[in-house]
Amino acid sequence: MSDTNVLNPDFQPSTEEDWRALVGKTLKDQTFDSLRKATAEGLPIEPLYRQGEIRPAALPARPFDRDRPWDVRTLTAHPDPAAANAEILADLEGGAASAVIRIDPTGQAGVAIGSADHLSRALRDVVLEMAPIALDAGFLGPQTADWLNALAKSSPGAKLRFNLDPLSAFAESGVSPGPIEAHLISAANVGIRLAGAYPQAQLFLASGRVVHEAGGGEALEVAVAAAAAVAYAKALVRAGLGVADAFAHITLGLAADSDYFLSIAKLRAARLVWARIAGASGAADTARIEVRASRRMLTIQDAWTNMIRLTAAGFAAAAGGADAIVLGNFTDAIGLPTEFARRQSRNTQLVLMEEAHVARVADPAAGSGYTEALTDEIARAAWSIFQAIEARGGLISALTSGDIAARVAKTVAARPAPKIVGVTAFPPEKDAPVDVLKPTVTPVAAPSPRLPGPDGACPALTPVRASQAHEAA
Repeated sequence: MSDTNVLNPDFQPSTEEDWRALVGKTLKDQTFDSLRKATAEGLPIEPLYRQGEIRPAALPARPFDRDRPWDVRTLTAHPDPAAANAEILADLEGGAASAVIRIDPTGQAGVAIGSADHLSRALRDVVLEMAPIALDAGFLGPQTADWLNALAKSSPGAKLRFNLDPLSAFAESGVSPGPIEAHLISAANVGIRLAGAYPQAQLFLASGRVVHEAGGGEALEVAVAAAAAVAYAKALVRAGLGVADAFAHITLGLAADSDYFLSIAKLRAARLVWARIAGASGAADTARIEVRASRRMLTIQDAWTNMIRLTAAGFAAAAGGADAIVLGNFTDAIGLPTEFARRQSRNTQLVLMEEAHVARVADPAAGSGYTEALTDEIARAAWSIFQAIEARGGLISALTSGDIAARVAKTVAARPAPKIVGVTAFPPEKDAPVDVLKPTVTPVAAPSPRLPGPDGACPALTPVRASQAHEAA
């Protein structure tokens, strides 16, 4: 509104000079420039954004349901398939809309599943036509996708998220059992079969989260997710799928942490980068984004404070336009969650959705000078990194050459030591322990993910928690 005193004739609008004068009084001996900040990747954050200088992001329109604006998704990693099944059913009955099953035949990092029968136990009584089931199986992705396919019995109505993602497994572990290129080919060949049986299924998860969890920055995370999407789309096209169909079967995977402004801007930037890539390829410009709460931000000491961090991450994911949110549990840095921790995680999302009404509009951050400018900065930086990755020959080359790891290391070195409530700031006077599950782990036999040829190798992007060095002291 141009006439700011319409409602109150006595009100006189303040100028930027008035604002600077008030700020100057509070700064005392410091200069105005001391208010200027930057992200760990060096992207500028100004203390004031002026009207007319901001370029609003032209985000592509996306399907939006005001009553259920995102998919409340939970993750199960209990090693026992029967216990995992109980967790999934309790989550769905308690308000979750879908579930991720993390699979690890050893039982150390996921559900001990090594066959279709094991997966059947974990999904007993789950109606696949109503509750989307997503997989998280690393290099076993093609095998587990076939097991899920067998359970769904090729029902076109089944809502399946196969989430094939060998590149993230490669980047995190630093090695692939056989050539990593062969794993992309294997996954794409399985994906072609599944695309015909389940037209609405998501085949690949093109994730940048491995960058975030290793300490990397927002622009690099978006760029790696985009480069993974291109790599998976190319693999599907080589296997026989059309370009537009290939992109339609790919979901972007990103992280959200307690810095909600950066997380919101990152998600918005990812939509812009996706739109540019997909648009140039003749595909739909609307990205599907699954967001998982950051493990990097979680603490072991005073773990109760993780509830606040997860709430902030959930808010950011919702306000940033996530299509599905996996919030995680406040005890995840310590061990497997109890029923209380899982209920707390579900209910946090439900309160954000149904009581706080965080996402009752499609893009609540639109028009904010801070978030619009940060969205633009991240999108431009991510696009530049993406171009550099593609010029190097694609994501596999960028990983194996060490370029991605070097970029992560540079950001980690540049990031200032954070103040972590409960650890480096306001530590508790006495311990308040939290309960976690300590189940007996029984490994199961499973097919080998190894493919013919020499193993692939790259510098590993090892997950790190921001507080762990202080907690070990």
